[in-house]
Amino acid sequence: MNDTIDLKFSRTILWIPLLSVAFLWLIYWMEIKFGYNFNKFGIYPRNLSGAKGILFSPFIHSDTSHLFNNSIPLFVLLMSLLYFYREVAYKVLFYGIFLSGIFTWLIGRDSYHIGASGVIYLLFSFVFFSGIIKKHYRLIAMSLAVIFIYGSMIWLIFPTEDRVSWEGHLSGFVIGLTFAFLYRKKGIVRKQYQFSKTNFDLLFDENGNLIVTEEEEENKD
Repeated sequence: MNDTIDLKFSRTILWIPLLSVAFLWLIYWMEIKFGYNFNKFGIYPRNLSGAKGILFSPFIHSDTSHLFNNSIPLFVLLMSLLYFYREVAYKVLFYGIFLSGIFTWLIGRDSYHIGASGVIYLLFSFVFFSGIIKKHYRLIAMSLAVIFIYGSMIWLIFPTEDRVSWEGHLSGFVIGLTFAFLYRKKGIVRKQYQFSKTNFDLLFDENGNLIVTEEEEENKD
């Protein structure tokens, strides 16, 4: 039987996504309250100073609508990651943010790229393709539900709107897909059952041939 993960709900699965989203709102509130503009901490491609956005850009949002649209799918997908993949959840999250940020820095347009959308595409891609690879349809259903919530999610990995960082979306999507293959043997897996043999089964070999003992051979003679 393959190794399986014992799925148990814990407070961590709820509190980490909740605190993460609350932190994003806190940062946005600080911008409004004190008149800050954190956009300059976003990713500015192929600029050494703009590389700091690789770490900071997921926490910065342009307006309330931008932040609100990211909050729900981020919360749902973080819960999914922590519940089904707690063994590799933090690796996927932290390495994924870093690598997708680098990818965005390399391919992005000359503009500040901000927002948690890249993280959302990272998590969505990882959960969705992991479900397909593992043939675990609950994970696929979860990802499709997020697509429904998030609207035109898939199309936004293409250059359809000037104000949308499709490069960040594409980067997260590609890194999530890559991690789904790298960690295909981690997290929840489908059980492969081995049935115990009965006395009748013991009469036949692996090829289905009847096993004849030496005593039975002698009796035939």
